[in-house]
Amino acid sequence: MKLGFSVSTNKGNSNTQPRNKIRNTLLLGSIITVALATTVACTKSKPASTQTWEQGVTYNLTILHTNDHHGRFWQNKNGEYGMAARKTLIDSLRTEVEGNGGSLLLLSGGDINTGVPESDLLNAEPDFKGMTKLGYDAMAIGNHEFDNPLEILKQQEEWADFPLLSANIYNKETGERMFQPYAIFMQQGIKVAVIGLTTETTATIGNPEYTNGIEFRDPKAEAVKVIAKLKQDEQPDLIFAATHMGHYDGNMQMGDVALANYVTEGDLDMIVGGHSQEPLCMEAPNVVNKGYKPGDDCMPDFQNGAWIVQAHEWGKYVGRADFQFKDGELTLTNYQLIPVNLKKKVEIDGETQRVFIQDEIMEDPDMIAFLKPFQDKGSDELNVVKAVINGKLEGDRSVVRLQPTNLGHLIAVAQMERANADIGVMNSGGVRDSIAAGNVTYRDVLIVQPFGNIITYTDLTGKEVMDYLAVVANIPAGSGGFAQFAGVSLVADGTGVSDVKIGGEPIDMAKTYRLAVPSFNAAGGDGYPKLADHPTYVNTGFADAEVLMQYLMENSPVDVSMYNSSGDVVYK
Repeated sequence: MKLGFSVSTNKGNSNTQPRNKIRNTLLLGSIITVALATTVACTKSKPASTQTWEQGVTYNLTILHTNDHHGRFWQNKNGEYGMAARKTLIDSLRTEVEGNGGSLLLLSGGDINTGVPESDLLNAEPDFKGMTKLGYDAMAIGNHEFDNPLEILKQQEEWADFPLLSANIYNKETGERMFQPYAIFMQQGIKVAVIGLTTETTATIGNPEYTNGIEFRDPKAEAVKVIAKLKQDEQPDLIFAATHMGHYDGNMQMGDVALANYVTEGDLDMIVGGHSQEPLCMEAPNVVNKGYKPGDDCMPDFQNGAWIVQAHEWGKYVGRADFQFKDGELTLTNYQLIPVNLKKKVEIDGETQRVFIQDEIMEDPDMIAFLKPFQDKGSDELNVVKAVINGKLEGDRSVVRLQPTNLGHLIAVAQMERANADIGVMNSGGVRDSIAAGNVTYRDVLIVQPFGNIITYTDLTGKEVMDYLAVVANIPAGSGGFAQFAGVSLVADGTGVSDVKIGGEPIDMAKTYRLAVPSFNAAGGDGYPKLADHPTYVNTGFADAEVLMQYLMENSPVDVSMYNSSGDVVYK
């Protein structure tokens, strides 16, 4: 089956020149033969005013893509994904495409940082250097690239032998773009522009401590400006966007779908996305295939002349889009999400086992040799048992963002005690996992709190505390801002608080109380009132994971029942 779409487009940069690290793919002529059971096609007309390709010749261009890597440079405990297997797969695809006379671009939708202790402790050095070895051509800057100070992101740019792109991130003071907005690639005489775009919500979901001097402008409006300048200065044959904006079930008002429909029809040929972390496969326009399973056929989204793709997360898949370009027209002939050693559970001889969904992809030995020292570097310390707990500390996203939990309460207590404070408040979005009963290692703790926030405290009057609690206690359940408390009891009614007690005593409006919160929230993250400018604000310098680990060690063996909710916080 072949679905055809004919869209007339005008092609057309930013005021910043691409940096010299951009690699031009070798000019390769000839035609790739794509054998398909199902063929999907999209045809668009392109202007030919500055063409260097030949009329009547069919050129084959393959786009490989990943997104939301989140520190997964090493395979997981079940032998799934990992950069070494990805290297074998990508090398094989590169050999196939180039052997058939085609050319290839490898793009990322961003969020390389945050998620695995070995990577977090090394500021994602193995990940960015590993991406260089994999041959990435460009990536969008994601919101988690701002989980660390800006100087770390600049270091990561040096580790990467490819451009980190974002056209909508500006320096507030100078009004200038902070990153390369686009890159130009010559593919067999076809000029391909790749624009980078970052979700503007980074300003609220990122760490304000690191983003206060940064402006995240509307990526849709910036895309229009860049496209206009590209048409004027570069006249590319194709314009792609590498984005970290998300795809939301065809929601026309959000993310990549909104972007595609905001620009002039056909101005974008393809959007390689990230952020919503889904295997993007459609049943029909604006209808996501929610029953998709690894290895199933996959149809990307198509909006206003642009194909929209996303490859779930963590390198679980490599997305593959095969195009043909002939006489100014671009046709998508094949699309796949290729699982990277993903497994499924099956019953074998009465026992549940994990088996590969598709043939096992062997790990590249050179990549293993490169990555293993990074993996080993922190493992000894990370795997040492530091404490023991007698039950589960609940931090599952589906629970901790909806109700008080023992882990949320314990973290708030630990931070409150370290700061010698009267009240502890912890945002549920900063609790990333549970801790299972039994032995606890530093690795367990770093998975729970991977962001490296610092414990802060502020001395507030009773009146200031009431105003603060009126906001944070009424942040809706389900959001990352939903608050976990220690040292305080209250009733929240949706607009304010009442019956507030601190340390079991009714709040005294004239008294001074000390409030401990993570630096993320003290800077205004998750919509919390900003405390960082208060004259009594103190940054303790104590990292959140270190504080939690120390508390568990000092109280081991930990009785988790001591941290269960006792109705101290009542929601009406």
